[in-house]
Amino acid sequence: MKKNNEYKDVARARRKRATKNFGTYLILGIWVLFTAILLGWILAASLSTSREIYTGTVLQFKTGLHFSNYADAWKTQNVSRFFMNSLLYSVTAVIGIQLISAPAAYVLSRFKFMGNKLLRNCFICAMSIPAIMVVLPLFSLASQAHLTGTRTLLIILYICLNVPFTTTFLLNFFSSLSKTYEEAAALDGCSPMRTFWVIMLPLAQPGLVTVGIFNFLAVWNEYFLAMIFASSDKLLNVGMGLFRMVQAMQTTGNMGGLFAAVVIVFLPTFLLYVFMSEKIIAGVTAGGVKG
Repeated sequence: MKKNNEYKDVARARRKRATKNFGTYLILGIWVLFTAILLGWILAASLSTSREIYTGTVLQFKTGLHFSNYADAWKTQNVSRFFMNSLLYSVTAVIGIQLISAPAAYVLSRFKFMGNKLLRNCFICAMSIPAIMVVLPLFSLASQAHLTGTRTLLIILYICLNVPFTTTFLLNFFSSLSKTYEEAAALDGCSPMRTFWVIMLPLAQPGLVTVGIFNFLAVWNEYFLAMIFASSDKLLNVGMGLFRMVQAMQTTGNMGGLFAAVVIVFLPTFLLYVFMSEKIIAGVTAGGVKG
């Protein structure tokens, strides 16, 4: 009799919880359905002709599937150049950001010294400064250094502007690691530098992977800096490249090629979310657990 009452209480609690969360699930379901329909329409448009897009008969595929839109976008519309530029910017910037931010976060989180708190606050303040406020000074400095019109300038800007966020993000991860690892390494004769590279850095892998994905997506989708500092078509990333394609569509009218380009540009970020979503969640939650 007692077990039956317990089962009833559990079932009642589950029904109450499900009823309480019904509104949340409903909103999420509507959002997922809307997103799926939108992405499905874009994919269908990338395989259609401009006439079908303008007449609203995209989903009927009256003239078949036009995979040639992708080849046209990749070669004729220079999406290959924009894609490779963004890939270069993103990968190089992520590596540079990690090499600077990880040691900085480790030192600030594990060692106490004069100015530690001040440096932490400086990183936080740097995160709050909009990029538009520093564009003119940066452009002036770049001109004096003769770096304008180069990929190197964009890579340096992407690294420097993302270091504050990455360092602040990693501070909590290194703080959560137990000091036992460092004490054991010191007994074995490891220097602080070697302890960081050999022991502490691998332990912070969840945080490094998570913030690396965030930085990759931020650089990949970046538009404002590329608009200011990419002075020629050969330097454009996918954001500015798509903008130029939209302008060109006013004369060429190749809407199928445009949507094919959108799918090509969207594909890397989509794959990152699909295959790395568990690591992102694990990385975000791992920093909240004290070692």
